[in-house]
Amino acid sequence: MTPELVVTLFSNAVWLIILMVAVLVVPGLIVGLGIAIFQAATQINEQTLSFLPRLMTTLLMVIFAGHWMLRKIMDLFDYLFHNIPGMIG
Repeated sequence: MTPELVVTLFSNAVWLIILMVAVLVVPGLIVGLGIAIFQAATQINEQTLSFLPRLMTTLLMVIFAGHWMLRKIMDLFDYLFHNIPGMIG
């Protein structure tokens, strides 16, 4: 196994993690920003007002993007599982 191959595998795995986290976190950040602007405009300082919509957004993204995320993880696992014998030998 060459160092270039290890770096490529590691970078693919890190890129997949970044994509999955972005799919879950970015919509929550956008909703949180909108709620923060609303709270600043109305001067409502309630912590639970921002928590529930962000939680619901994250859960909805898990529901809608869960299939895609699972498929990406399975693709990476299949690639590794089928290519490990060639990488080692």
